[in-house]
Amino acid sequence: MKKSLTLYLLIIALLMNVFTYKYFSTKYSGELNDAKVENAKLKDSLNLMTIPSGDKFELKNNDRAQNYLYESKITDVTAFEEKVKQALLSYNDNPEGNKFTDQEKLGNQKFIINSVKVLNHRWIIADYSDGKLWGEVMLKYFINDDQTISFEVMNSYLYPMQLN
Repeated sequence: MKKSLTLYLLIIALLMNVFTYKYFSTKYSGELNDAKVENAKLKDSLNLMTIPSGDKFELKNNDRAQNYLYESKITDVTAFEEKVKQALLSYNDNPEGNKFTDQEKLGNQKFIINSVKVLNHRWIIADYSDGKLWGEVMLKYFINDDQTISFEVMNSYLYPMQLN
């Protein structure tokens, strides 16, 4: 009788271990699947979030600056922005370089403005170079009564030459 009782207890213990193993392994895989689904949802929600970018600092996305321009009888913002860029880039033709880089000519090459970004109805940021040195400049611009555009340097920075 002692042998059969031991055998029954051994079988019951074995069955309990098998069922316990099966229960916890399915529970773990279910939690793992739930975590994967939750992770995918979080990644999707991160992709949907609007991350602030430099787009806010563009004339075409700035309602207040556009309202200011409309009050000045300027209705086509894109054409106006291009007019401002071209007016600034026209100073690149000067033999001494663009005076709005706030840099004197160093050596043979003159400083010219390469790219321009109109931030709002009053400010521009531009980068300039002479082929070896690079810099950035912050400008104010004004619309004159005769619809010409005048510029004023707010601040300029010339990056130091990098030795390779």
